[in-house]
Amino acid sequence: MTARARPPRPRRLAVALALALCACAAPAAAQDGAAAAEYRDRIIAPQALAPLPPDPEDALDDSGLPRSLRLSLDYARNERGGEAYDERGLSLGGYWETADWGAFSLDAAALRSDRDGGRDWGGAATLWQRGVYLDGGWRGDNGLGVIATPAPELQRNQYRFFLPTVAMAGASSQWTRADDGRSVYAAFGRAGVFAGTRTVGFELADGDVAALGAQWQPAPGWTASAALLGSDGRIAPDARGDAAYLAGATRAGHWAARWSSGADSVQFNLLNSHGRDGNASGGWIDASARRGRFRHDAGVFSLDPGLAWGALPINQDVRGGYYRLGYQYGRWLWNASLDEIRSIRGDGFDGRYATAFARYQASTRLGYGASTSLRQAERGGDAYSLQAFADWRSDWGQTRLQLDRADAGGGERSWQASLDQALPLPEGQHLSLSLAYAELGQRARQATRSASLSLYGGLRLGQRWNLDGNARWTDGDGPSALRGGDVNLSLTGQLARGWSLSAALFQSRGSQRSPFLLDPLALDSPFQRLPRERSALLTLRYDWQAGRPLPVLGAAPDAASGDIAGVVYLDDNGDGVRAASERPAANVTVLLDGRWAARTDSSGAFAFARVSVGEHRIQVLADNLPLPWTLDEAPTAVRVSVRDAARVDIGATRPR
Repeated sequence: MTARARPPRPRRLAVALALALCACAAPAAAQDGAAAAEYRDRIIAPQALAPLPPDPEDALDDSGLPRSLRLSLDYARNERGGEAYDERGLSLGGYWETADWGAFSLDAAALRSDRDGGRDWGGAATLWQRGVYLDGGWRGDNGLGVIATPAPELQRNQYRFFLPTVAMAGASSQWTRADDGRSVYAAFGRAGVFAGTRTVGFELADGDVAALGAQWQPAPGWTASAALLGSDGRIAPDARGDAAYLAGATRAGHWAARWSSGADSVQFNLLNSHGRDGNASGGWIDASARRGRFRHDAGVFSLDPGLAWGALPINQDVRGGYYRLGYQYGRWLWNASLDEIRSIRGDGFDGRYATAFARYQASTRLGYGASTSLRQAERGGDAYSLQAFADWRSDWGQTRLQLDRADAGGGERSWQASLDQALPLPEGQHLSLSLAYAELGQRARQATRSASLSLYGGLRLGQRWNLDGNARWTDGDGPSALRGGDVNLSLTGQLARGWSLSAALFQSRGSQRSPFLLDPLALDSPFQRLPRERSALLTLRYDWQAGRPLPVLGAAPDAASGDIAGVVYLDDNGDGVRAASERPAANVTVLLDGRWAARTDSSGAFAFARVSVGEHRIQVLADNLPLPWTLDEAPTAVRVSVRDAARVDIGATRPR
């Protein structure tokens, strides 16, 4: 029997050829006018060549379809307020692709915490089947475990009001057909709230959650949807400030219809709920029209007191209308809005709310703008906020200088000056810093003065280790001052093939709601402080991958690959660049090409390894995003290069 030699890889051929060429090179120039020596072939025997470094792809099992396994052991020491407790966790995850049944992904964690004297194991597990097809063009996404209730596209794509999803432990199934826009879904499970500091857990509540919905196109240009949601209990902060499920069942239904034709659209929404506060109804109409470089948005709304949708609070006890005007062309971007709001019950906000925003791109390097908010209230006094900023791109990176001022009357005058700098660094390194000084005024109290410095960045330490994190130092003086430092650092390194070790330090000293946000529909708590948190985490992780994707037309089965890594964060200033002072969005789901899923960690980071070279789509599901933060429904395009790590930072925004 003769052994079959493995064909050499292109990389090995290229290195061998380069070594042979270097060895064959000989001086050809004559010295002191002497004639050049006669050329003579020189051949190096293969056994005389230096051995090549090991190729990581040599150990890859390329049999079968893509599949992976991720296993990690976690230990965390936590301090929150005046209590200290330990957490031990085991995380398991992975995905496997099938030829006929779509792609499966698993994300599971077992958690044991001695908080409150508990010694029992808990945790969370989620199994998804995405991209399975049936006859007739139907595509299904099915979930089992700790998931969020699904929602039709008309419910998710809201302009002025938001209907949140509900976290539960159960099952869901959603089927869509792109040909005619039909979609149906159903979900049922036990309600609960997420738990755990570093390892994600889930605490079951004493109530059930059920969701049922459909979307269809009844006529050309029209899309309609209907959704039913029942949840036992509501989420509210407990005595320690943690999310807790309180008693109180809610049954609600939402119906929507949208007409669209080219650049114009109008959507009608009806909502009804029955809960602990009785029956309540609401309705709102959102219309949008594009005329050349202008966009017009207008709407009317009426939401009864006690209106509810699921477990989280929504806007209610308001009636009124709004108008938005936006312009974007060339170097100019500006918009303005006006809201008229009345309290139905008579003890809420009554008045008008106006905003304006303008930005001018003076050159490829310089852009500047300003925004303002005006709130005229019949009870509680008037208020305004002003903001001016300038963005500058230079050899030092991107710089933003921003000045904020707010005045709510009665001595509540506040201002803040901040500087954000994102530095241009070589591949594998990133660093941004923020400087801020603020004076925050409170009614009948001394003003609070504070200065802060924030850093966010990461770098490679050799070939195997990476250091990432953010830190903030704050020094203040006054009744609401914070002093000290916040830090969130992680060190990750590769121990051996497939094995990695990471250590993380985290400290959060508290937070304050910004006084420069004047939205009358938001629950107002200008100076909310949270208990101090500290934690140290040690994780041992094992990763394994195998298989190759099915060949596609125009692509070879043995395709080149790269990596995708990024961060999901709360884009507070809306400039699309992660500032050091902006918070991460943890525990949200990120989809690659609508099939493979990853979940952000406590730093908002996510990663996909060994992604084929070319264009890909990254989409973030706002399942655990705090309201009123939202994400663009459109996927983010990412281009992956050979053996390169493409980085993408995705910022959640809120109404301005």
